[in-house]
Amino acid sequence: MKVSVIVPVRDEQETIRDLLDGLLEQTLMPDEIIITDGGSVDSTSQIIEEYIRKGAPVRLIRAGVALPGRGRNLGAAVAQNEWLAFTDAGIRVANNWLEALVNRAEQDQKIDMVYGSWAPVTDTFFKECAAISYVPPPTIRQGVVIRPRFIASTLLRRSAWDKVKGFPEELRSGEDLIFMDRVEAAGFKFVHEPSAHVQWDLRSNLASTFHRFVVYSRNNIRAGLWRQWQSSILTRYFILLIVLVIALVVDPRLFWIPLLLWLAMMLARSAVSIWRNRFCYPASSLRNIQRSIVVCSLLTALDAAAIIGSIQWLLLDWFRWSRKATVEAGDGA
Repeated sequence: MKVSVIVPVRDEQETIRDLLDGLLEQTLMPDEIIITDGGSVDSTSQIIEEYIRKGAPVRLIRAGVALPGRGRNLGAAVAQNEWLAFTDAGIRVANNWLEALVNRAEQDQKIDMVYGSWAPVTDTFFKECAAISYVPPPTIRQGVVIRPRFIASTLLRRSAWDKVKGFPEELRSGEDLIFMDRVEAAGFKFVHEPSAHVQWDLRSNLASTFHRFVVYSRNNIRAGLWRQWQSSILTRYFILLIVLVIALVVDPRLFWIPLLLWLAMMLARSAVSIWRNRFCYPASSLRNIQRSIVVCSLLTALDAAAIIGSIQWLLLDWFRWSRKATVEAGDGA
């Protein structure tokens, strides 16, 4: 089986060497590595060209300003092989990652898509708390540890990519979920291979995590996936807002009641997150108390990001779209 590995990148000078070295040290070498640069302004392209000059099986596509979906589509369109493996910059691949994916696909000719395994990098206390806060814990199916599907550890037939007309190209995030949903809805057979492992490097501080999730929030709604994230958060805060209004009407001195309810909610969510991850990240009671402080801060930042991203969507996407639709309706009349 010949495989083309496709990687969209943008401004990844800090991580691209680790990724390329990991791909070039695979126990089963990819037949080609296609990297689409979506408009890097750092030295990402120059670093990739160094590997090309040394004879590595790497192709660089300069895509101009392009989001990840377009980058993956451009790579898939020029790939020379029927099987396509996808990963991302900022990912650390195990040296048997590709071999494990291929071996699983070769076990059954009816398989069209193989999801590998993944785990977050938790090499600092903050990243450990971040993983507890927003990374879904694995589940056990038939005695096998399974994490949710992840496009950065995936192998599929080109025919599946072609059938669903590739990835959405207008989204900064969520395009991978839409693509995977479409492939599965189209009837292609998919399986999981836990031994095909990659590691995902999380944001290293609260500010960068907040800014990243603001982007995720807006694009999550644009992708039509708001029920999977923002819906519950907005409902909680709407209820708290109603309680606040009632408290202020009854007696302004009761403003502390919704604040106390909010604090209790955050502490409860933090405790639940730590409990759900007790097997992934076991710790002493003292460490869990320390974790709860950081997890509460992270959950607060994620809530704020979800709300701000929703407002951005309302102002920059929905309002602009509704005005355009109104103008077009008026012109048609």
